[in-house]
Amino acid sequence: MISRREFVQVAAAVAAMVPANWSRSFAQQRLTQAELLKFDSLGNVTILHVADIHGQLLPVYFREPSINLGVGEAKGLVPHITGRSLLDHYKIPAGSPNAYALSSDDFAALAKSYGRIGGLDRIATIIKAVRAERGERVLLLDGGDTWQNSYTSLLTKGQDMVECMALLKPDAMTGHWEFTLGEARVKELIEKLGFPFLAQNVRDTEWNEPVFKSSVTVERGGTRVGIIGQALPYTAIANPRWMIPNWSFGIREEELRKEVATVRKNGADLVVLLSHNGFDLDRKLASRIDGIDVILTAHTHDALPEVVRIGKTLLVASGSHGKFVSRVDLDVRNGEVKDFRFKLIPVFSDVIAPDTEVAAKIRAIRAPHESMLGEVIGRTDTVLYRRGNFNGTLDNLICEAMLAERDAQIALSPGFRWGNSLLPGQAITREDIYNATAITYPAAYRVSMSGARLKEVLEDVADNIFNPDPYYQQGGDMVRVGGLSYTIDLGKPAGQRISGMMLRASGEPIDPAKGYTVAGWASVNEATEGPPIWDVVMNYIKRKGTVAPVEGDHIKVVGT
Repeated sequence: MISRREFVQVAAAVAAMVPANWSRSFAQQRLTQAELLKFDSLGNVTILHVADIHGQLLPVYFREPSINLGVGEAKGLVPHITGRSLLDHYKIPAGSPNAYALSSDDFAALAKSYGRIGGLDRIATIIKAVRAERGERVLLLDGGDTWQNSYTSLLTKGQDMVECMALLKPDAMTGHWEFTLGEARVKELIEKLGFPFLAQNVRDTEWNEPVFKSSVTVERGGTRVGIIGQALPYTAIANPRWMIPNWSFGIREEELRKEVATVRKNGADLVVLLSHNGFDLDRKLASRIDGIDVILTAHTHDALPEVVRIGKTLLVASGSHGKFVSRVDLDVRNGEVKDFRFKLIPVFSDVIAPDTEVAAKIRAIRAPHESMLGEVIGRTDTVLYRRGNFNGTLDNLICEAMLAERDAQIALSPGFRWGNSLLPGQAITREDIYNATAITYPAAYRVSMSGARLKEVLEDVADNIFNPDPYYQQGGDMVRVGGLSYTIDLGKPAGQRISGMMLRASGEPIDPAKGYTVAGWASVNEATEGPPIWDVVMNYIKRKGTVAPVEGDHIKVVGT
């Protein structure tokens, strides 16, 4: 098993030699591609895993959460340890490359030293290097949330991502946001993939028959590897049901148990679950289903520098936005994993050379739109980020835009985890705004909502996020709010967590019987009317010129 020392080897050496405020050029000199990819290979199978790329072809800044609360049995466990506590937990030196990649701690300063991270052409370089080293032992798996949430992926209905990912030659993928392209488009793209789209837990609503292949078995290093796909079980709740009216989703634990047994019976020596369940759900699943050797988890965007072991199952979390590639080497003998080594490889875009083939494809896709996407709309004086259980500054900016542009008292913005971060003083481009808003149901609605209904909405989302049973955690992060303050008590049962709701402008308590003008976006209801959210945000930033959203104190969290 790989030691912590191997993961932080580069980071520790660098942190010991230079001060925290080193220059960017000096930081880059201390890192090399060879060091980032260095790995003592093991065994007969190598798994490479990427997930939650969210349409990002280019390197980005992406700040990890400072608040990621665990509830129930997950309280106090990874991935619900953040910031300096996470660094201490994994013995990662502050100010080091891995501290920047994995933590929110001192994010803005470290971003200026280490630069952007990710980029599909850099990921391709890593994949090709490992294939050159390990040959036919390598298995590349895509955990989904790949085809959507950028301008070009929205414009091409996922075609840009499909074409670029094809150059990486994955062996299988599963999905979630892919389904927001609609049933017909998803089927059309899958037919062109050239590799399996796996989802054992999606059925047609008429006959309860599988919509997609449940599993595939391939041979790597003389070992038969069974790969089972698991799409997000709550797709039809988290996203518009009307886009996928003939498909039903669920955890389908018993069906998964049977699929594991079938794959084993058919000769698989190693069973891998390619999952988009989310970390805590997969942790519970691993404790309840025997026979799964590796779970490659996705959806919750967690990035962990070590494998989490649940009994005999290895649980791997590979982060999001192309920030990391997970590598797992496995020694598989007699149908059992005898040993393994793991490395979460940070994709530092200034250190890892872009692959020329993939870089050329990306340039060709973006060329017609480059000028428009690069147009500067405004600037930010503060870090803009989204990831976290509650409002990030990017969410606050979107809420401010809806309050102003839609003439509303209260704004509601979905708890999406995707969208790149921006640094203080950085220009806000059209592309940055699309990266935070590009969805197929973008209407920014304006409605009257009673105080009672507002509380009901907050209570429902809170239970989706903070239900102590992971099988009932159906959402992303908590709905973001503007113009409203409230207290949330995580120790209370469903329906009793939200209290102290007040209008921020006046300090007036929310009256359950009174109506309030509410603006929002990403409604799952069909035929929702309103301008696309990206226009709302762009118009607001253009008028302001420079924005400076702050963390805010309008949400009080107790009961943790």
